[in-house]
Amino acid sequence: MAKGSVRKKGKKWYGRFYIEDESGRKVQKEFAGTESKAETEAMLRKAIADYEEKQFVGKAENITVGDMLDMWVEEELKPGNLSNGTVMSYQGTVNRIKQYPIGKRKLKTVTADHLQAFIDFLSYGGTNPDGTTSKPMSKGYMLLFSAVLQNSFRFAVFPKKLITFNPMQYVKLRGRKQETDIFSDSKEDTASIPTITHEQFQKLEEFLKAKDNPALLPVQIAYYTGLRIGEVCGLTWQDINLEEQYLTVRRSMRYNGTRHTTEVGTTKRSKVRTVDFCDTLAAILRAARTEQRKNRFRYGELYHLNYYKEVKEKGRTYYEVYSLQRTEEVPEDYKEISFVCLRADGAYEAPSTVGIMCRAAKKKVKGLEDFHFHTLRHTYTSNLLSGGAKPKDVQELLGHSDVSTTMNIYAHSTREAKRTSARLLDKVVGGE
Repeated sequence: MAKGSVRKKGKKWYGRFYIEDESGRKVQKEFAGTESKAETEAMLRKAIADYEEKQFVGKAENITVGDMLDMWVEEELKPGNLSNGTVMSYQGTVNRIKQYPIGKRKLKTVTADHLQAFIDFLSYGGTNPDGTTSKPMSKGYMLLFSAVLQNSFRFAVFPKKLITFNPMQYVKLRGRKQETDIFSDSKEDTASIPTITHEQFQKLEEFLKAKDNPALLPVQIAYYTGLRIGEVCGLTWQDINLEEQYLTVRRSMRYNGTRHTTEVGTTKRSKVRTVDFCDTLAAILRAARTEQRKNRFRYGELYHLNYYKEVKEKGRTYYEVYSLQRTEEVPEDYKEISFVCLRADGAYEAPSTVGIMCRAAKKKVKGLEDFHFHTLRHTYTSNLLSGGAKPKDVQELLGHSDVSTTMNIYAHSTREAKRTSARLLDKVVGGE
């Protein structure tokens, strides 16, 4: 077994041990530890164990962290358990990491301290190199950044053998401590999940109807089904059963910023689910289908039909979405698809344009200052839970991975829900 030792330089401890290079010669490998001797000794034992298991010397040379991340995207993000949406999120995160100083650092010089400082900067916020202020990232984004760094540094160890051990294994996600003013007059110490009342929803409908805006139907579907914005835009008429009043969520529409194309792919959890809907939405959908048939005649040859094209690229399959006027020649590899959410001229309604209209509503409609499309999903869930729906049923309707996600995010999201829950005790003790 390789032998090692630690020594102190200035305030920091360093670990070192001997390894064999490719010619069989013994060479010293040294790495930076921490200001704690015990922690550095633990890191040394781990580094030696990693070397004994892998038996190779890192070949990072002049490769930067950014170069390594690009290699990881190119070679590792292949078909498997990751959906195209997750791959897009990872690619976007890689591009953001490369904009920070850590992205330009030589891979062979990166230590756990460098990575911990970067993660802490993201978590707590601070001053960017250009002097601008960076706000703390949300927990969701922090988990995304951590996943990318963990997986890419593991990839750099094996199979690439660029470095001998993964420094990210010593990095911790340290959440921001929430401070509470115990002498404050405020009655709530946490912000509730944003929802809207039915009256506010009706104002939103009126606003969109007045503008004759195609975002109206996606908003209505989301309010009555809790679907995500991409899931709504990805619905086809074949997914909807108006007689039995249920719809099947099979796909999601999104814009791929890396490939600069609008695509349909799997849902967030890559699972197909069924969602029942009420009479009100059934009437809305019937009216929408009738209006779309009328528009075909009104626009004539100028009416658009929608298509998807299967593209295989770098071992992954994408389904690109296109709209063509009826007079345009349709390529042989295009397949027609009948989206539910359309503009008046028949072209598909994309999540990005729906999002733009939601931001406009925030500014124009009183009471919707905090509104965004996902608020409709919050509202749907809150309405179900406060109406007595079983959490397990709500979880399945929403497509959450487990019921704890549903309850952790949404349970008792309104003041009225809290009151109702608290008063259940009256029934137990015999109160009125």
